[in-house]
Amino acid sequence: MAQLRTVRRAVLAAALIALSALAHPAMAAERARLSADLADHLAADSQSIDVIVHGDRDEVETLARRYNVVVTKFLKTGGVLRVTAGQLAAIADDGSQDHLSADIPIRSSADVVAESIGADKVWAGAGVAGLSGKGVGIAVIDSGVDFRHEALQRRVVVSKDFIGGDGLDRYGHGTHVAALIAGAAADGYRGIAYGANIISLRVLDDAGAGMASDVIEAIDWAVDNRRAYNIRVINLSLGAPVLQPYRDDPLCEAVERAVAAGIVVVASAGNGGVTGDGRLVYGSITSPGNDPSVITVGALDVHGTADRSDDTVVKFSGKGPTMYDLVLKPDLVAPGSRVVSAEAAGSYLAAKYPERHVSGSGSSGYLRLSGTSMAAGVVSGTVALMLEGRPRLSPRAAKAVLQITSSFIANVVPFGSGLGSVNALLAIRSSLDSKKAGTFEIDRDTSIAHERLAVNELRSDRLRTFPVDPFLDSIFWDVESQSIVWDVYGSSIVWDIQSNVVLSNVHRSSAGPGASIVWDATKGWIVATASIVWDVYRPTVAVTGDISPRVEGSSIVWD
Repeated sequence: MAQLRTVRRAVLAAALIALSALAHPAMAAERARLSADLADHLAADSQSIDVIVHGDRDEVETLARRYNVVVTKFLKTGGVLRVTAGQLAAIADDGSQDHLSADIPIRSSADVVAESIGADKVWAGAGVAGLSGKGVGIAVIDSGVDFRHEALQRRVVVSKDFIGGDGLDRYGHGTHVAALIAGAAADGYRGIAYGANIISLRVLDDAGAGMASDVIEAIDWAVDNRRAYNIRVINLSLGAPVLQPYRDDPLCEAVERAVAAGIVVVASAGNGGVTGDGRLVYGSITSPGNDPSVITVGALDVHGTADRSDDTVVKFSGKGPTMYDLVLKPDLVAPGSRVVSAEAAGSYLAAKYPERHVSGSGSSGYLRLSGTSMAAGVVSGTVALMLEGRPRLSPRAAKAVLQITSSFIANVVPFGSGLGSVNALLAIRSSLDSKKAGTFEIDRDTSIAHERLAVNELRSDRLRTFPVDPFLDSIFWDVESQSIVWDVYGSSIVWDIQSNVVLSNVHRSSAGPGASIVWDATKGWIVATASIVWDVYRPTVAVTGDISPRVEGSSIVWD
């Protein structure tokens, strides 16, 4: 009898557990976030969509078998599945994916240049040891490189094709960018870092188009092989529309892996900064240039002179803030209008634009192109010079130095120019100069465009710091207290993640090339400055330039 009662109790307990489960079902898995284009595919009931999923090879294969879909490509951190809208909906509800993205198309973002940024003085050793980028590996992820061209015959150390070809450049874009970065030839057309090594990774086809998954694969290859070829820089003169926050974008995830591995990633801002009828387009930065960890470069027109005073930002240059995240981009600008560099013989661009041919023929031809692609190449070459002089410079420190030493551009809002135009000579002097100046230190991590900069990495004899009050009078721009703020004159910027910071009672005027005089009408102090660094946690600003001893009060000034 006792045994029977025990059995009955067990059955009753099991029944109660079952009823409890029915009354309180297990929490449903959270639906994966979809990029904007995937949401459109779902609404349109599309029957063929290439979607990037995350996981190792076994997890990708398991997901494919579960929903009876085809794996078109395996990536280092996931794969590409070809699905219908119904299968996409099922995978989104599967619970194994935090976010999903389409395998979107990628497009390219297509000589006084060296003089205009001071690179010629770096080569000559003006105030610094003569540098050429020797030994620094730069991965050019593009349409391939014509390594037969005279400017590149000794510069390309490896060529790999991710789209099933022979690595040669039949579009002409990658060759132009690579020679601008590291070309070494006659006729006066010399790359910014003419002693650097080019690692050519082809992801764009003969028409300059490609897929995000191929770019991701190339980035991961560069990370895996960085020690074999001393890859310190990745140049991405290409981009895709921003369709989701950068944290969900697999292309941005790939560049962040590269930066975490110690590689400086330079990306073009895109060429969609103006409409056909001449209206400026804000929020036109392309992916992966929307990621805070990369150096995003807009295009500058130097008007054929080495004089910086006549430089202007090209209208087509992509402008911030970034879609979804409202990150201030570009980070800076560089020459990108009518830039002369190597012409890939017989390429699409050479055939389509014969009027842009400048000189030579065959393996010694040169043509003139414009775009933020060219501007990104100029900055990649500059970074290579910096890394030759200071090999231990981290990606975040390199970005900080470039921004702090950039030259002021008049009459341009930060969403068009970032912190200014690249100044190779000053950037290299600042990154090398550790004897004169002591170390620039802030008690806590500093932030440059949302990226923390490790202490003790940035040195200069012109840096000072002073405290400011983050709580000022009014808000000009704020997004849930995690905002980019600028003054009403469009000349000043600050990032803040803890409070609503704004500028008030501030006026500015010219203080000569690359500087401004800023003063507060109520506090009565003056400061000459070219650019700034700031602290996310402790309200501290570091300014380049001479600071008046009259600096005081609780207002913030920056340029």
